[in-house]
Amino acid sequence: METLIIEIAQRIKGLRQLMEITEDEMAALTGVSITEYREFETGEKDFTFTFLMKCAQRYSVDIVELMTGENPRLSFYTIVRSGKGLPMERRAGFKYRHLGYNLKNKLAEPFLVTAPFCADEQDKPIKHATHEGQEFDYILNGSLKLDLDGHIEVLNKGDSVFYNSGHQHGMIAANGGDCDFLAIVFKKENDVLGKEDK
Repeated sequence: METLIIEIAQRIKGLRQLMEITEDEMAALTGVSITEYREFETGEKDFTFTFLMKCAQRYSVDIVELMTGENPRLSFYTIVRSGKGLPMERRAGFKYRHLGYNLKNKLAEPFLVTAPFCADEQDKPIKHATHEGQEFDYILNGSLKLDLDGHIEVLNKGDSVFYNSGHQHGMIAANGGDCDFLAIVFKKENDVLGKEDK
């Protein structure tokens, strides 16, 4: 895992330098201190999904390119078989599988997410994130407790939520078990309009 973190860090730093973007600008954009940002770029600190998404948006690259160093190649369709997908572990215990990583010029990023149940988190404030665009979450198994800018909701199997992800949002598994859900992160309109099929 550490090797992967260092490789992602090198890609983030390399793109920033290539585009002549300052560390200060990226720290402000990603919502972290300059010290914390430098820790991300040197691979000393693991990335959150939100951090990677904001970097990818600023660099105008696919998040998969940051993760793997490869550009998605398919322009018509892609199939991901059961149990497959590009694995990402970007938040303690949370497991993401990218379900559309081979398709280029995506309008959205589809993930199968497993949120682990943690009894210690249940009575604490939920950690928030923000990223531009919108997000749709559909609960496949278990329960998910959401904090949407102070609005607390608990979703169960078959429930869904669609929200503006530019607002503060966070989630944890609830009701005693892990939660599996489909998360579709829609990019902001400017990120997808006008891109050429290469």
